[in-house]
Amino acid sequence: MNRPDTPHARTVFYAVPDEETPAGTEAFQETSAAVPVAKRGPLRRFASRFSLLGLIGLVIVVFWLGVAFIGPLVAPYKGGAVTSTEVFGAYSAAHLFGTDYLGRDMLSRVLYGTQYTVGLALASTVLASCIGTFFGLVAAVSGRWVDEILSRLFDALISIPSKILALVIIAAFGSSVPMLIMVAALAYIPGAFRISRSLAVNLMTLEYVQVAKARGEGLFYIARVEVLPNMIHPMLADFGLRFVFIVLLLSGLSFLGLGVQPPNADWGSLVRENISGLAQGAPAVLMPAIAIATLTVGVNLLIDSLRRHGARAHGGGQ
Repeated sequence: MNRPDTPHARTVFYAVPDEETPAGTEAFQETSAAVPVAKRGPLRRFASRFSLLGLIGLVIVVFWLGVAFIGPLVAPYKGGAVTSTEVFGAYSAAHLFGTDYLGRDMLSRVLYGTQYTVGLALASTVLASCIGTFFGLVAAVSGRWVDEILSRLFDALISIPSKILALVIIAAFGSSVPMLIMVAALAYIPGAFRISRSLAVNLMTLEYVQVAKARGEGLFYIARVEVLPNMIHPMLADFGLRFVFIVLLLSGLSFLGLGVQPPNADWGSLVRENISGLAQGAPAVLMPAIAIATLTVGVNLLIDSLRRHGARAHGGGQ
């Protein structure tokens, strides 16, 4: 029975896609091949590893590292030279950061002090992280008795507050650059040990490590090849946090007069020397404090961005 035509009846035609025919498939492939694929350059690929805040942190960290290397070369005056008769001078064209309590140029003092603040903290952090990671690996890989002895030793050491430990050692042996590096490293070795040991213990339970043991691989091989490479990313994040803690520790010691000694000065010493100008609103006390704040915030932003990127990459890999 034929359906009667109505004013609302419409005939709908469905076109068969060209992709279902061989000719259409070939045309589609040729069109796809003709579309260029945009490739990101190495700089964009590197920048994609960081969030916006991470890039800001990276710029701040690179800036202060650069200042630590070339600061004395670009300083307008010698670090200890008295360049003005005005103490606690304000900002001016001759003294961009003002002058300190003796009339010395604060920009030059901050640039020279960067070497000590960044250099001492970096050396102490590298020393603490390397020693702590080494003993953490040894404790996790060796066995029960070695693990127990090392764990109890570092537990006893970490129970002493870092500032108290530093004050006692410096009061006993005096303050010098090598002593400050040793004291700061000693205060934070136990923390690096606990982090690295925890990571290594977890990695030792994984299947590929058990396979290496079943193959008869030695402990040194397992630690070096199977465990250590998988600890690097978390330890780098811990390295950044430990660097911030050591910067604050050394600055605190300098503020108490136990850090870098005159005529040299780090940022903490500059704050202590010019603290009397705080009531006058002198930039001499403000600028080194801002330098400490920007460095610590920059490192935190960078490390947080790297940690998030590593977590995403690790999750995607699984």
